[in-house]
Parts: sequence; structure tokens; C-alpha cells
Amino acid sequence: MTYRNGLSSLLRPEDSVLVLIDHQPYQLANVNSHEPTMVVNNTIGLAKAAKAFDVPTILTTVIAERGGNLFPQIAEVFPGQEIIDRTFINTWQDPKVVDVVKATGRKQLIIAGLWTEVCVAMPAIQAAGEGWDVTVITDASGAVSVEAHQVAIQRMIAAGVNMMTWLALTAEWQRDWARAEQAAKVTDVIVQHSGGSGIAYLWEQQLLNSPAPKAGAGV
Repeated sequence: MTYRNGLSSLLRPEDSVLVLIDHQPYQLANVNSHEPTMVVNNTIGLAKAAKAFDVPTILTTVIAERGGNLFPQIAEVFPGQEIIDRTFINTWQDPKVVDVVKATGRKQLIIAGLWTEVCVAMPAIQAAGEGWDVTVITDASGAVSVEAHQVAIQRMIAAGVNMMTWLALTAEWQRDWARAEQAAKVTDVIVQHSGGSGIAYLWEQQLLNSPAPKAGAGV
């Protein structure tokens, strides 16, 4: 086994391309590995993080006429962008999707989708076998059961696929808080989509902007 380690193994926004697969009503209706609202929230956070770092993002659905359109909250992050609708269950067998990904010239392929055991595992395993550096964002994906999600992750790891969560990916892209322009954008995403961390940040800002209590005043 070739271990994934060292500085060069970390994900970089300039080398990354994101593919969001089948975040649609039909698939979400039978997600039981996660609380569905969290999957939607995390996927929106992931999409906004990608936009903040100018990471090319491919949006794709499978037979949207029957399975439903891409969640509008995701589509709204990339207004006017084409959503590629497929018949292939395995996204990596659809030449239109693969050609768009290849055209970016990037090799760090990041995938999230519904369901983990089907529409995420198949393209991730195929792409890894073709030499792509593949990462799956596990908390922006979901499966029909906890077991299905876990087994899919085990299967992909065995195939050499990297696993991360959306907030960990965002931090890896940021890498240095001295990158002020991206830091401001990332902070907005964290406030909107990272729950307690976002609320804690807002509270911190409130405290910093509050006048100091006078001597002898009660707390």
C-alpha cells in the first residue's frame, strides 16, 4: 500500500475540482445514514467553500425528470451554470462529465453525492484506478443505511480513495489564516453552515464589540 502522507498529499484549491452528484429529492428521501437536513446543509457549505476558493465545481443529476431537480440551494451557489443530467448511474462513465473535469487540468478530484454506496463509490473507485487523486466528502454524502455508508467508505479506502468532511476540506484549502481574502469568505461560510462554530464566532465578535464593564458593575 502507498500511504497518503506528506505536505504534497494535502489538498490545494488550485489543484482541486469538485463534482457534486445526485443531490436530488428521490435520493434524499431514502437517506438513513445521516440526518437529511445535515446532508443538505453540509453540501451547501461545501459548494460555497469551493466557490470561495475558485474551485471548479461540476453539478450533475441522474434522470432529473423522474428523480427531481438538484437542490435549489446548491444550484443558487452557481447561478446560470449548466447542470449535467445523466442516464449513467456511474458518473465517471458519462463522457460529458469526465470531459468537463479533464478540461480543468486539475488532478485532485473531490466527490460528494447521494447515495454513497452507489453514485459516489462507483466513480470514486473508477477514477482512482485511472490515476486520479480522489477524495470523498463523507458528510456531504449519504446512504440508505449506516451500514451501507460505512461499507462504501471501507470499499473506497481499499481502492485508495481519501476520506474527509467538508469543514476539514475547507481548512485544508485555507491552510493559512494570513490569506485574508479567502479567510473572510471562509468565515462567512462557517457562520452560515458550521453550526456551533459559526455561532461561537458571532458570540466572540459580540464580546469584542461590547464596551468593557465599569469597575464595581455586576456581570
